[in-house]
Amino acid sequence: MARGENVFRRKDGRYEARYIKGRRADGKPVYGFCYGRTYEEAKGKADRAREEIASAKRPDHSQGPDVACFCDSWLSVNSARLKPSSAAKYRMDMENHIKPYFEGKLPCEIRPEEIEGFTRMLLTGKGLSPKTVRGILTLLRAVLSYMRKQSGENLPELEIAYPKESRKNARVLDKKEEAMLAMLLAQEMDSYKFGVYLALRTGMRIGEVCALRWRDISFESAAISVCQTVLRLPQKQTDSETFRKDGFRTALVVGPPKSESSLRVIPLMPDIAALCERFRPEDPEAFLLTGTARCMDPRKLQRRLKRYLEECGIPEAHFHTLRHTFATRCVEAGFDVKTLSDILGHSNIGITMNLYVHPDLDLKRENMSRLKPMISL
Repeated sequence: MARGENVFRRKDGRYEARYIKGRRADGKPVYGFCYGRTYEEAKGKADRAREEIASAKRPDHSQGPDVACFCDSWLSVNSARLKPSSAAKYRMDMENHIKPYFEGKLPCEIRPEEIEGFTRMLLTGKGLSPKTVRGILTLLRAVLSYMRKQSGENLPELEIAYPKESRKNARVLDKKEEAMLAMLLAQEMDSYKFGVYLALRTGMRIGEVCALRWRDISFESAAISVCQTVLRLPQKQTDSETFRKDGFRTALVVGPPKSESSLRVIPLMPDIAALCERFRPEDPEAFLLTGTARCMDPRKLQRRLKRYLEECGIPEAHFHTLRHTFATRCVEAGFDVKTLSDILGHSNIGITMNLYVHPDLDLKRENMSRLKPMISL
């Protein structure tokens, strides 16, 4: 019977302690085993084996900084130009993927086959999507480029093969599903249902909805000003706090939206205006969905939407589906693409057309019918 983590008592009476001594190319662990007549003896042997492995991997900085040092340096140099959300994502990708794989490696020791193995490990071993892996490899490429410039060595430029992404059509609620969801939201509407309805009728992102304050709603000009978003960002561990095992905790941060083009003004429709009046707080600085100085947690709003979708029997949908649906309904209503692009907060109309506009067969047939016949049959 086990008396501790990875320490077990065998049938022959001895204790067996297991430890990770390495990893295969696909990222799966390779285990080592230590045995002892007592629990303490087996555990002690395993602890010493782990320490020996850690010591062997520890870089000799007399030969210069290793990849991990260059990761930290790159992030420090570039942090001023990065949005907090981007800096947090890069830090997590470095800590969770890049640093562990290239642990202790010096710049001159990085070979093309190691980068190929790193890519396979992310895709196969960790099961990450091609899109996620492309982002991590792009970050690695930036670090390698920085490393070549800073190391003072004549390092070759390493080629990185990016995995191909299979394009998927975004999920859009059909008109029947949208009507069912709207009907449910109208019943005993509270702040959660209001937040979901607001997203469905404006195409706003979940973080933007949660970050809306009363001051952002203008009845005089009949408009909603989108100027902030709410993000949950990782915060580095300190000795005085309790964190997750990876050394990070998360906290809600209200800051500027996704991009400069995301700063936008959306016309205030009558149904939204009426709901704003219903939930109108006394303090103009209060958040729209809570009526207090604290914003709504996007995760709570996501969970509520999941419950509403289940009640309606709507499958395979999530919060961003509301944004896709809004864009598609706008196209069906005859919006010009430039106007829709501005309402959605896109930097160019190509993003709007390629990612968010999904005309159905009926709309395609209607448009095709406008073409005049070229010959008489």
